[in-house]
Amino acid sequence: MIHFVYILECADKSLYVGCTNNLEKRMKEHNESKRGAHYTKIRRPVELKYSERHSNMKKARAREAEIKTWPRAKKIALIGSG
Repeated sequence: MIHFVYILECADKSLYVGCTNNLEKRMKEHNESKRGAHYTKIRRPVELKYSERHSNMKKARAREAEIKTWPRAKKIALIGSG
């Protein structure tokens, strides 16, 4: 099963990094449902700025954790390269 690591831009211009196996469903949750992350629920709407595919959850989670440690400028550079 494919897993995605993604970066969202929130309405306040902050960035959110997440991981899912269903990107379309997760985007809907972030923007519309009570199941979205608390961080994004209070910063709606959110826009998908970047995503990458991984072959399994372990790899995706490791990449998510790596990107979360990066400063904003490095995340913006990744978005620009994608």
